[in-house]
Amino acid sequence: MGKEEPSSSFLAVLKHKPVRPVPVWLMRQAGRYLPEYRAVRAKAGSFWTMCMTPDLAAEVTLQPIRRFDFDAAILFSDILVVPFALGQGVRFEDSVGPVLDAFPGVDKLDSDEERWRVKLQPIYEAMRKTREGLSSTKALLGFAGAPWTLAAYMIQGSGSSDQRAAKLLAYRDPKAFKALLDRLTETVAWHLVRQLEAGADAVQIFDSWAGGLPDREFDSWVVGPNKRVVALVRQRVPKARIIGFPRAATQSGYERYAAETGVDALSVDTAASMRWSVKALGKRVVLQGNLDPIALIAGGDALNRMVEHILAETQGTPFIFNLGHGVLPETPLEHVEQLVTRLRRAA
Repeated sequence: MGKEEPSSSFLAVLKHKPVRPVPVWLMRQAGRYLPEYRAVRAKAGSFWTMCMTPDLAAEVTLQPIRRFDFDAAILFSDILVVPFALGQGVRFEDSVGPVLDAFPGVDKLDSDEERWRVKLQPIYEAMRKTREGLSSTKALLGFAGAPWTLAAYMIQGSGSSDQRAAKLLAYRDPKAFKALLDRLTETVAWHLVRQLEAGADAVQIFDSWAGGLPDREFDSWVVGPNKRVVALVRQRVPKARIIGFPRAATQSGYERYAAETGVDALSVDTAASMRWSVKALGKRVVLQGNLDPIALIAGGDALNRMVEHILAETQGTPFIFNLGHGVLPETPLEHVEQLVTRLRRAA
């Protein structure tokens, strides 16, 4: 764990202490909207090269901190490094996104932790380099995809609007699907522990495809595996601080996730009512969210109004300001500056 904890407002909030001004970071804060990111991307030649080159990954992780003075940096990487560690081929195609080789079956996935370590060593080295270059007032986050979301990518071979391939396997062969979730749960926890050991102050679990599941399946595929990931991480790092993000969950889904997984903080998406979140979830978990990324593109009075609304509804609650999802590539830099300036003025 980092030695910077006493001076970090972000980490103070994760200990359930209301802090004003509220700490802020943004999902995908290192991305294509930044000209300095685009310059490194052009130099690297590919997204994957950036992820797997420690100097480049550390550099782009630090870029938004230098420009906007966010309270936390999140390591530049990707959730699909876990399937890569398990032996499934992963590549990123321009204008297409991630493409994975055909799913080989659970029995063919690599279970050797030493090979995982070798393949993912550049990520942990990037974490160490980032920590060295980060102020003691800033927190450093690691992350991983959640088992259900990773399973959806691995079985489909790409992103999917309805995760059909994963659902069909789960319905038709629940035993095989459970075996895959179990393997991913163990590997995700292992990866998060390695990031904490390399200098991360906290980690976030992204369950990007948690929305749209029936209640029973949400509990079996999202809540249960995330709970197990948290438990496995804390077996190795008892005081690990963990943020969960079951994107687009229902209200009852958010409630069960908050009650059962053991996460310290819960990131809610734009469609979730922050007023409801504070009332239903705020006594159990720290809240994070949930500005509409398109409002950040709009800027001006619309952005100010939405920021004021979120701040009013979270007054007196341990809260981390973020988006309901990630920064979009067309986001104007001056609107991000407007956001941070407004938050810094809020006492």
